[in-house]
Amino acid sequence: MLLKRLFSRARKSQPTHRIPDGQRVYAVGDVHGRLDLLDDLIRRIGEDDAERGAARTKLIFLGDLVDRGPDSRGVIERVRALQAAGNLHCLMGNHEEVFLRSIDGDIQALRLFIRIGGRETILSYGVSEEDYNKADFEELAEILAARVPPEHVAFISSFEDHIEIGDYLFVHAGIRPGVPIAEQASSDLRWIRDSFLDHEGDHGRRVVHGHSIRQEAELLPNRIGIDTGAYATDRLSAVGLEGGAQWFLSTLDRK
Repeated sequence: MLLKRLFSRARKSQPTHRIPDGQRVYAVGDVHGRLDLLDDLIRRIGEDDAERGAARTKLIFLGDLVDRGPDSRGVIERVRALQAAGNLHCLMGNHEEVFLRSIDGDIQALRLFIRIGGRETILSYGVSEEDYNKADFEELAEILAARVPPEHVAFISSFEDHIEIGDYLFVHAGIRPGVPIAEQASSDLRWIRDSFLDHEGDHGRRVVHGHSIRQEAELLPNRIGIDTGAYATDRLSAVGLEGGAQWFLSTLDRK
């Protein structure tokens, strides 16, 4: 009986994280060049949104639209079109950061870009495998600068580091525990992993993030992780938030 009372008290003490009344948010995990999965998930989100009734709906991409998958260019075009048509925000992922630095001619960044899936991104911009294979890093930097449209560079450069809505904080990778949001380093917001993932304490807001791949989306008291490795698993995931409710959508969900 005592254990039952203690468990009930612990459940009641858990904070309730809320989205402001009248709003609905869908946050999408790391797409990584999978335009096919993105189109499927956007359709599912549209159907889900319509079924839930009227609300001011916001769509948030948590970063890493590019690399690894076969059609990063197509993903950028699709998300640009979605932004023009509705209430949409994009966060800067570590892959976008390295992509932009590579376009600017940073050879060290370009070397990293290639190691983390940049080859597929370069090919998606119309570069042949033959031209890619015979180019050195300096030549690849020139190819990127010539092939990536200025409007794509401007679009990606506009991505935000974090978004706060109600009791939620949306970032790409996570935050440095114990550091106020206004003092967080961009490098942590885009790259942090273990020190954030292992932290079990409250962050002041529940953090919604991608970056760290898990087989299933994670719903924890202090964070929600929705990178399910789409480029390799065919599972692109999103979390829906409204009031105090949370729910998940995935491209592998049964229709």
